[in-house]
Amino acid sequence: MNLASHVVSSARTHPDRAALRLADTTVSYRMLDQYSARMAGLLHDRGVKPGERVGIMLPNVPEFALVYFGVLRAGGVVVPMNPLLKSREVVYYLGDSGARLLFAWHTFADEAQAGAQRADAAAVTVGPGAIDELLESTRSVEDLTSRHEDDTAVVLYTSGTTGEPKGAELTHANLTRNCRIVADELLQLTADDVMFGGLPLFHAFGQTCTLNAAVASGACLTLLPRFDAGKALRVIQEHGVTVFAGVPTVYSRLVQQPDRDAYDVSRLRLALTGGAAMPVQVLHDFRAAFDCVVLEGYGLSETSPVASFNTLQAGPRPGSVGTPIRGVEMRVADRDGKEVPQGETGEIAIRGHNVMKRYWQRPEETAAAIRDGWFYTGDLGRVDQDGFFWIVGRTKDVIIRGGYNVYPREIEDVLYEHPDVADAAVIGLPSPDLGEEVGAAVVLRPGARTTAEELREYVKGQVAAYKYPRKVWITDALPKGPTGKILKREIVPPAELMGR
Repeated sequence: MNLASHVVSSARTHPDRAALRLADTTVSYRMLDQYSARMAGLLHDRGVKPGERVGIMLPNVPEFALVYFGVLRAGGVVVPMNPLLKSREVVYYLGDSGARLLFAWHTFADEAQAGAQRADAAAVTVGPGAIDELLESTRSVEDLTSRHEDDTAVVLYTSGTTGEPKGAELTHANLTRNCRIVADELLQLTADDVMFGGLPLFHAFGQTCTLNAAVASGACLTLLPRFDAGKALRVIQEHGVTVFAGVPTVYSRLVQQPDRDAYDVSRLRLALTGGAAMPVQVLHDFRAAFDCVVLEGYGLSETSPVASFNTLQAGPRPGSVGTPIRGVEMRVADRDGKEVPQGETGEIAIRGHNVMKRYWQRPEETAAAIRDGWFYTGDLGRVDQDGFFWIVGRTKDVIIRGGYNVYPREIEDVLYEHPDVADAAVIGLPSPDLGEEVGAAVVLRPGARTTAEELREYVKGQVAAYKYPRKVWITDALPKGPTGKILKREIVPPAELMGR
């Protein structure tokens, strides 16, 4: 088994169809096959052996796919890295993974080169057109290196919300099966589809649900290196996008785009979202504005990433992350790992062909996360009588106010229903009397004049007295990660608010 086999099969079936697009640049499946084969040759020439790790520090450009599939064809292991990493972070990723070779985009080459040098690794700079020069005298290795299904294909580093990032070892079987289920069963992709490629390809969501799903189907992936709502709408119109993928904040930006009605988005037939909880109001607003079905799913880097999804067959259930995908089981467990009664809240646990092999060189963390065959996610949720799962937050995000549990997701959903709210994040704040107090950081839509006090009263009227946020503040922006996910751990409340 080799994840790169999708490139070979699609090139045989659809050689002249567009595999990748970026603005006016188009890469056909024949070109993707040929370039990745020559990249495999380059890696062989550089002494990269099967199982050795290779870093990729590239944005959403066609070169990412050429290098990614080239590494896999050569039998190497891909270590995707955020191109915005600084040199000290590059040192960590290369040092921890043991990668001795790094491909970096030219605009970030200084940090990449400095980090690689300190990690005793070689850095190859890649830029527009540079791939031809790099590969011009390289032999083509067309035969895929045979890999066992349990061999590692990608070491995907988690965001490191607690401590240093850990590398999740995802196998060829993990990624191949996950992307095939996404492509064939969830999205029902065909070679006529055009997928929006705005999700970072160095992230599990972008790799499986856009790049690998598109290539496995012979569809076209149209890339956008950095998300901008206006640019995204132009891409959807000009390239005839049929399937959109994004995290919830992206959907919120598209809904709020002032001139959105000026774009022709009539070819859109389906949208998928994950990576964070989708506020129900945002989902309704997007469906109304774009006349498009939105399917919400759930998963983690450690689950390749898809574990559950709403489906076209069953129809979306707003607020739910759907049911487990084929071959995957999910349950809700208490602190002792015992399944809790239906409807009660507990920790989501997952087992199936999508669960990672292990954390790279971290046996203790692996043993703590995978117990009796179940991967414990750290996410809190419940399951309803129809088997649909609902996520209420992270175990570490639960606010315990005076002995009562407050789940941020519930309060955030109420805030998003307010017409003036663009972004919202609910967090726990230290309280000498109650242990924790409920706080809410809010970004308003352009032109809105709602006050923090008005928002507090708005929520107070819709939830139990112990749940509403006593401390609300309005800010210009909320900190976000590379996928657009709000980073609650980086939210700093105003000093004057904490002094009350």
